Amino acid sequence: MTDAVELERRTAELLAAHPPTRLPPPPSTEGPAGPSLSSATTGKLDFLKARFDAGLAWVHYPEGLGGLGAPRSLQVVVDAALEAAGAPDNDSRRNGIGLGMAAPTILKYGTEEQKQRFLRPLWIGEEVWCQLFSEPGAGSDLAALGTRAVREGDEWVVNGQKVWTSGAHNARWAILIARTDPDVPKHAGITYFVCDMTDPGVDVRPLRQITGEAEFNEVFLTDVRIPDSRRLGAVGDGWRVAQTTLNNERVAIGGMRLPREGGMIGPVAKTWRERPELRTHDLHQRLLKLWVESEVARLTAERLRQQLVAGQPGPEGAGMKLAFARLNQEISGLEVELRGEEGLLYDDWTMRRPELVDFTGRDAGYRYLRAKGNSIEGGTSEVLLNIVAERVLGLPAEPRTDKDVAWKDLAR
Repeated sequence: MTDAVELERRTAELLAAHPPTRLPPPPSTEGPAGPSLSSATTGKLDFLKARFDAGLAWVHYPEGLGGLGAPRSLQVVVDAALEAAGAPDNDSRRNGIGLGMAAPTILKYGTEEQKQRFLRPLWIGEEVWCQLFSEPGAGSDLAALGTRAVREGDEWVVNGQKVWTSGAHNARWAILIARTDPDVPKHAGITYFVCDMTDPGVDVRPLRQITGEAEFNEVFLTDVRIPDSRRLGAVGDGWRVAQTTLNNERVAIGGMRLPREGGMIGPVAKTWRERPELRTHDLHQRLLKLWVESEVARLTAERLRQQLVAGQPGPEGAGMKLAFARLNQEISGLEVELRGEEGLLYDDWTMRRPELVDFTGRDAGYRYLRAKGNSIEGGTSEVLLNIVAERVLGLPAEPRTDKDVAWKDLAR
């Protein structure tokens, strides 16, 4: 089995063959003397491709797919060495859905051809992914989805509407679940596909949010043809495949790696230290409580990641996502109160189409408004509480009268 010493050796070989100092520097902003953006980007991509091919992308993946079959916990050995050497990374926040959700699903259910086609360009960031799951009538109750996929020969013709699709305006591919059999109960008639976002019939429209931005989208699918070769898992087994995606989504959202005072608690602690005139005893007590809870959540997420040797999280990730949403909303509310009148200001209401959510790069007003969506996206808190109760704690399940009713007979 590959150990830390072997990973250190392989990382050193990668750096020797592709020294980061030889990569083109960022383009100059002072005049035409600097290299072009394309040359800088090409240099970065060349390094990332070499890293993937060396098995140092995600070390716990199989050989030939960016990994070496090593324990997931040893990824930090590679990451630390490359960071110390100044090597470029794959800007994981830009393709969080691809890396955190699509990749582990493709690894578990994809054919060898699908793994070879999708995983490399996904990891290096050449192809961004989005998620076509939620619908106007199927959000919390995702299994009630109505987007239809009808088979015609070796293709599936898809019609329907998806909503709250993060990053669809930048995505090349999408993971999609659609109803392929309306005559069986709702969980049984779903199939999982990979959808080309550039295909005819895919219409992406912005959804402007309370922040003024439109990072989300609604996506209309009209006679979109998907080859059967881009199906993940068996026909009708899409709900089981989607559980891999959803479990990874909750860990990706609630269990991201952070330093101490990383995330939402950082700006509040910084303001507290730098602005003593804003302090009160009540705010101090609340800050202390939230600081401790944030640190507990951070350490718990680290422990959970160490348990994911196989890369397939279970329902425990729902608890992490619950904590993430509650803490973000409470911390952002505290920050607005701490800043007083300043907390009511908002830096920029411009309609923008960002590639990623920047919680710490904006002001307190943005963080307060954006955090409101944390208890909805990635599974509503109410649904996640049920998951923790039933699948983690083993409590009796809620009565579900529609569980054995054909989807076509459900009231809508």
